[in-house]
Amino acid sequence: MNRRKIILSAAAALAGTTMLSLAAGTTAAQAQEIRVLNWNGYGTDEKFAVEKFKEMTGVTVVHDYYTSEQEMLTKMRTSPGAYDVVVVGTPFLPATRDEGLIEPIDTSKISNFADVSAQFRDSDIVKVGDETWGVPWVWGINSFAYNTETIKDKLTSVNALWDPKYAGRVSLRDDGIYNVQMAALALGQDINHPADMAAIKEKLLALKPQIRSFWASEDEWMKGIAAKNFDIGEIWAGGAARAIKRHKLPIEFVVPTEGASAWFDVMMIAKDAPNKEAAEKFIDYMISPDFYVTWDTNAGAAVSANAKAVAALPEDAFNRTVMGNPEVLERLKFALPLTEEQRQEISDMWAEVKTEFAR
Repeated sequence: MNRRKIILSAAAALAGTTMLSLAAGTTAAQAQEIRVLNWNGYGTDEKFAVEKFKEMTGVTVVHDYYTSEQEMLTKMRTSPGAYDVVVVGTPFLPATRDEGLIEPIDTSKISNFADVSAQFRDSDIVKVGDETWGVPWVWGINSFAYNTETIKDKLTSVNALWDPKYAGRVSLRDDGIYNVQMAALALGQDINHPADMAAIKEKLLALKPQIRSFWASEDEWMKGIAAKNFDIGEIWAGGAARAIKRHKLPIEFVVPTEGASAWFDVMMIAKDAPNKEAAEKFIDYMISPDFYVTWDTNAGAAVSANAKAVAALPEDAFNRTVMGNPEVLERLKFALPLTEEQRQEISDMWAEVKTEFAR
């Protein structure tokens, strides 16, 4: 072999060694990182939490966010292998499972799983046969809250959204399902099986003079009510708790006498998750009393699906005194998954209603 061939062979060997080193380094780096897909500002990205988890495990938590469940589905469909943990509301869990976007979870790896309340843990939405497809994380209520400095009345009915007294002072979540359920409650219809969609549409159209704004993210809601751009705003209980606890806003959350739509969110493991073992550890930490008490005390949170975590809260905590009130629980109606046809019907109706609002 001449000198030139020897040099080229050595260079090729060096390049191959370098590529192997880079690949090994990339794998090692990935092993120290998990990627979480969630709403922005929704628990998993709390500074104390990601720092504590890294201290416990050496794993860095990186977040990506969505502003609607449809966006969440799109990100999962178009980025296979990009995420480890995905947070989603149970009405959307069947779609992720049916499309092969998630994996069943080995609950034996989740030490706190046994403490999750049976009504969530054994729900046929998350459990199919012997397989669990999502670990119940938190639950809450979709309703509305109001500024107690600008509204002195004690609001107790969902029909406050339609009260002419508050014309031009209401902010709605830009979400057809949310608003169809609110209108169904106002009309005395079943939120999961509404009997008269035409009546619901008319009820929604009647909100036109009431509307000051629409919002898509919790951050928008916080800024809007803090600036007194609106006085009544649709919001979930956890958001209201954060408004009071973290932002010190003078608001009161309403669980209407007519009832309220309730939900629970789960943590799923994405199909082909790059770091499944760390994902299991992260989910276990997220449902632990250690994480939950700090989250709720410092920032305000939805209600943990872990009964021991709720019991560990201070006795005067909102999520014990209000959300744990048996009389309140009796009025709740948990939302069930929708078919694609139902989603499309609601989406089309909401688009028509918003078009009328804009005229």
